[in-house]
Amino acid sequence: MPVRPDQADAPTFPMARTCPFDPPPRYAELRDEKPVSRVSLPDGRSAWLVAGHELIRAVLADERVSSDRSHPGFPLVMPGFGAKLKGAFLVKDPPEHSIHRKMVTAEFTVKRVKTMRPRIQQIVNDQIDQMLAGERPTDLVQELSLPVPTLVICELLGVPYRDRMLFHGWTRQIVSTTATAEQRAAVMGGLRDYVMRLVAAKADYPGDDLLSRLVARYQQAGLFDRETLAGVALTLLIAGHETTANMIALGVVGLLENPGQLAALLSDPSLMHGAVEELVRYFPVVDYATSRVAADDIEVAGVLIRRGEGIIAPVGSANRDPRAFPDPDILDIHRNAHGHLSFGYGIHQCLGQNLARLELEIVYSTLFARIPGLRLAVPVDELPFKHDANVYGVHRLPVTW
Repeated sequence: MPVRPDQADAPTFPMARTCPFDPPPRYAELRDEKPVSRVSLPDGRSAWLVAGHELIRAVLADERVSSDRSHPGFPLVMPGFGAKLKGAFLVKDPPEHSIHRKMVTAEFTVKRVKTMRPRIQQIVNDQIDQMLAGERPTDLVQELSLPVPTLVICELLGVPYRDRMLFHGWTRQIVSTTATAEQRAAVMGGLRDYVMRLVAAKADYPGDDLLSRLVARYQQAGLFDRETLAGVALTLLIAGHETTANMIALGVVGLLENPGQLAALLSDPSLMHGAVEELVRYFPVVDYATSRVAADDIEVAGVLIRRGEGIIAPVGSANRDPRAFPDPDILDIHRNAHGHLSFGYGIHQCLGQNLARLELEIVYSTLFARIPGLRLAVPVDELPFKHDANVYGVHRLPVTW
């Protein structure tokens, strides 16, 4: 018979890290002692935390759990983030999720993404040229890890690149844990209004870009609505640059702090694909984007989770589970890390994962080939890691060579 653990003394979520390279140590304790347990949220509500790779994957594949952030029981850690945004299909359930995802899936297939390689390579080369011509030390975040994915997604969608810093400023506020729900909602409103104007412009003057193609598809399907399409575009914009930007910077830090791994990668470039998978496993930048709410009563590891109760399934716990990855706290580019959950699992698995992988491969291979003497300009314990954001990374990454 399913049990209901005592809610007394429930730990607070999000949980604190003790090492910037590792998830909170409490994850490991819960995996071993209480893999399904109560946690307290910042707003005073409680939710269920599921720990461990197998259990988290099972939850994400369960049709009885919902991604609808407008549901009153959803365990929001970022109130005001897209819960009521039309077209934000990543935080919706079928059939709405299925309709919008189908509209954009063809744009992110492996075959389609491969055609972007020459342009992404050019963007990376241009940014590294600027780095080499500039002063040292330099901030890798501003010079490389942020501009590359921002330019890629802006060009893909047809967003003027002159607005890139505008987008960056907006998304920094949206993912900040220090922003209030009102501030976050206001920023989302401004960003939505901007994209709605862009959608209207594409409808009148279509170009050779993803957003113009989406306008045509929605019109042909009789589903065109500026606000809905703006929500779809916003989902792609935010997911398409903020996560990859942080992953680029964290991966560089991880390789620089593991010189043996970096040396092996430089001596055998064929290891790059596996190295990217391992870095993404090791540094899950969106630890709890996989949160859910129970749409029906479910049982997880003998624990009853009732309909309407929130579920937190932290990727950091799944990716460091020794039952799935031997010696999980060691960065090992030779391991088979393809079972990681950093891109999610199930019907909401990251749509842009093929593009993210390609960007990471091109950035890492080009950066370390062109600047083999790259090193941190400050000790790693002085780096400003993003403990104040819901997309993990570093605010600045001073490097020299």
